[in-house]
Amino acid sequence: MARLLLARHGNTFGPGDTPVWVGAREDLPLVEKGEAQAAELGIALRDARLRPARILSGPLKRTRRAAEIVADLTDFGGEIEIDDRLREIDYGSWGGKTNEEIIDLFGQEALDYWNTAHRRPPNSDWSPDEATLKTNALSALADAPAQTGFTLLVTSNGVLRYVYGESEGLAADAKVKTGHVCVVERRNNTFHRLAWNDKPETGRLEDLLG
Repeated sequence: MARLLLARHGNTFGPGDTPVWVGAREDLPLVEKGEAQAAELGIALRDARLRPARILSGPLKRTRRAAEIVADLTDFGGEIEIDDRLREIDYGSWGGKTNEEIIDLFGQEALDYWNTAHRRPPNSDWSPDEATLKTNALSALADAPAQTGFTLLVTSNGVLRYVYGESEGLAADAKVKTGHVCVVERRNNTFHRLAWNDKPETGRLEDLLG
């Protein structure tokens, strides 16, 4: 039974910035707080004496940088593998807009489809399509386990919501906060949620991955 540690990258907006929807086309770097959040995960793993056997990252700046910080802090000896299946959703005409702008343009119901029901809003121009997103989430998980130890996958909130939808077990809000982590276990051909949207804490990670 292989266990996978899934991490959402840290903040891409600093104090005073106006948060907007950030998808595949908005390739923002981590801000200072975002780098600190990645360091919190690296330190928690190091203090628990846990080193990933593999590290996979989405191709965007924010996920690659978070993966690099964790790799450095855990003395990871391998190469970070860039997996395009972990790329954030392209939010199309929603990208770069605030929630208020989206409500004005598309309505509150459209926003609630994603924020509350965790479903793609009808008639949205997001990409790739729903079937491809689900296939990407499952195939990335299926290919990730190492022969021994655990694999760290660093990705984004949109992708993680699809992982939640394609896995079983622990019931939780599908949304994952910046800098937070999830743990899933592969059992035959299914994935089971053991932790979801947790802060990276040494004792908790040791219990789940040690």
